[in-house]
Amino acid sequence: MSTTTELTETTLLRFATAGSVDDGKSTLVGRLLHDSKSVLADQLEAVEHASRNRGQEAPDLALLTDGLRAEREQGITIDVAYRYFATAKRRFILADTPGHVQYTRNMVTGASTAELTVILVDARNGVVEQTRRHAAIAALLRVPHVVLAVNKMDLVDYQESVFAAIAEEFTAYALELGVPEITAIPISALAGDNVVDPSANMDWYGGPTFLEHLETVPVTHDLSHCHARLPVQYVIRPQTAEHPDYRGYAGQIAAGSFHVGEAVTVLPSGRATKISGIDLLGEPVEAAWTTQSVTILLEDDIDISRGDLIVPSKDAPPTTQDIEATVCHVADAALTVGHRVLLKHGTRTVKAIVKDIPSRLTLDDLSLHPHPGQLVANDIGRVKIRTAEPLPVDSYADSRRTGSFILIDPSDGTTLTAGMVGESFASPEPVKDEAEDDGWDF
Repeated sequence: MSTTTELTETTLLRFATAGSVDDGKSTLVGRLLHDSKSVLADQLEAVEHASRNRGQEAPDLALLTDGLRAEREQGITIDVAYRYFATAKRRFILADTPGHVQYTRNMVTGASTAELTVILVDARNGVVEQTRRHAAIAALLRVPHVVLAVNKMDLVDYQESVFAAIAEEFTAYALELGVPEITAIPISALAGDNVVDPSANMDWYGGPTFLEHLETVPVTHDLSHCHARLPVQYVIRPQTAEHPDYRGYAGQIAAGSFHVGEAVTVLPSGRATKISGIDLLGEPVEAAWTTQSVTILLEDDIDISRGDLIVPSKDAPPTTQDIEATVCHVADAALTVGHRVLLKHGTRTVKAIVKDIPSRLTLDDLSLHPHPGQLVANDIGRVKIRTAEPLPVDSYADSRRTGSFILIDPSDGTTLTAGMVGESFASPEPVKDEAEDDGWDF
């Protein structure tokens, strides 16, 4: 892989913001964009005009991200707002997620691809239930870096003791969840303290500003240690005079890299062959890696269709019909034992049954409530699922993309649950399942 490609990969940071209602997420994002000179003049003018119409003297920077009319009217964030910006040191993709409990599903969506999650806390309120929920989701999604932004320090007279107490409480909780890295930063998004510029009001703080941390936090894309996976999206068979025998298997590489001549296996069939060619943007290449959309050609004529998975023969995941996972339930309707669902894993969708719900996590003390029978909206718990067909699944700890899935209501296509295969974060031992497995019809 070229040095240019490595530089491009390592200078992009995907991060998400989270926190309780009115903790100032949108204001922080707006301040970050404004003070880092990432806002166009016409955007700032529109925000100033909207703020004046609402009787505000200073521009409400939260309006830079709260774009929906309902968000502006209610002063809350409802949907995930994605923003793209860059500094001289790094490019960023930012997901500003809602704080309301009923929008937890949006937080899961925004953080699922993030390398860093920012969890805001109002310095006056400290760590609340929603703070713990977002920390649990960040740990569950195995986000590598978590920033605790203690906001509204101006409203507590910039007291070091207030910041220290909140940072200590949150860090202890997050470490118990298994969060690998926590950085606490005291800020005032409204006043701009420690967001882009260092604060003159908190000389007791010697760490980086929020932007400095975003620009310097290590982002690793070490492709050599990834499990290479290509979910097949489409079979290309032009059957033209120019390409009478062309048969290619197109998709986006979910992880790792592939090389011409490499021995690969097609799952779930288990048929083995070698890669005879790789086409990228219509041109042949010798190798391709994560996130590139490619067409792979194989030496042997194998029956392959959408939903199959191409993997290196030396690093093939096991196929199974029994999946145990940690899930976050995002639908209004409950998920119950015996629920018939569709399970979407990569590009493959199969019928499945929820065999058991061994436990539900209680966020207050991280205890496990055994066999709750159902999960309701925003619950985090363990599930056991039986699929109608074998699936090649990785552990989520090994691959965030091929170790994840969603459960879908077959009647209307509603997304019910986001799941992560295998062990979850560092929580108490899961409740042992003593239930019998008889009576399932596949």
